[in-house]
Amino acid sequence: MSEPHSPYMYAVLRVVPRVERGERFNAGLVLFCRPKRFLSARVWLDEAKLAALAPGSDPSVVRAHLDARPLIAAGDPAGGPIALLEPAERFHWLVAPGSTVIQPGPVHTGLTDDPRATFDRLFAELVADDNIG
Repeated sequence: MSEPHSPYMYAVLRVVPRVERGERFNAGLVLFCRPKRFLSARVWLDEAKLAALAPGSDPSVVRAHLDARPLIAAGDPAGGPIALLEPAERFHWLVAPGSTVIQPGPVHTGLTDDPRATFDRLFAELVADDNIG
């Protein structure tokens, strides 16, 4: 296996159902590797955690906001005008701080030869594992 050489940036997407309380759980990941021309986002909503943190909240509303992230990352016109931006601009929009129910965590960096494999590994470790049990 060759030495990883392409820099990438990623952030975990978090659901913060009641912003004033600050409680959150991981629900997605976005990763950008400019040299490999890779930008991807994936989401997974744990409705039980949502209900525990915000009883009476509507998971379909949260899911709609989450589901827009992969469309934007993919440049799919269904993601709205942000999806039509260049990949770097889409990434920066996806990881920009906000005060909404969907909030990105801090941006982290790394090196990879295979951004898809790195993305899959990080999603499994940071999002899927967080939502099991």
